Amino acid sequence: MTILLTGDSITDCGRDRDDLTSLGAGYAALVAAGLPEERVINTGIGGNRVKDLQARWDADVLVHSPAVLSIMIGINDTWRRYDSEDPTSAADYEAGYRDILTRSREAGIGRIVLIEPFLLPVNEEQWSWREDLDPKIQVVRRLAAEFATDYLATDGPLAEVAARTGAAALAHDGVHPTEAGHRFLADRWLELYQA
Repeated sequence: MTILLTGDSITDCGRDRDDLTSLGAGYAALVAAGLPEERVINTGIGGNRVKDLQARWDADVLVHSPAVLSIMIGINDTWRRYDSEDPTSAADYEAGYRDILTRSREAGIGRIVLIEPFLLPVNEEQWSWREDLDPKIQVVRRLAAEFATDYLATDGPLAEVAARTGAAALAHDGVHPTEAGHRFLADRWLELYQA
């Protein structure tokens, strides 16, 4: 059985994009280690937004005919508003996300896991990003219900841990997980998957 995880740099995490067996050094590799009997593929690409996933969906996802598909996308749809003045509206994000989910269901993918994007502010400026990110998290929640997918909450659970450890212990820049952050994501993913 093939399990495919895709998304942005959080999923990518340094994988060799020329080697389909390369899983990177993040939560995708830890998920694979926890499921040694399964074939796990990572097609995450750093910097991607939902529109990038749409453009590569056939070649990077559907061609592999996964039985299980895991998607984590959205933080760059927020981040580019603040570092490049290139926003993605919640409506455009929802339309793009709905498109890839529709195509996935039409392709016969039976089990889909949606991982919500998260932010652990490490500076005062990042708190303002909540205005943009929070509606996108709500989009993912709505789509999970609409498409009857599994849903992995990360934003609140990570914030709960960060209140004790400090945000940087889980994501040094508020976005990219540390080793502990990736372990947390993988453990929650496996817990959901095996429930």
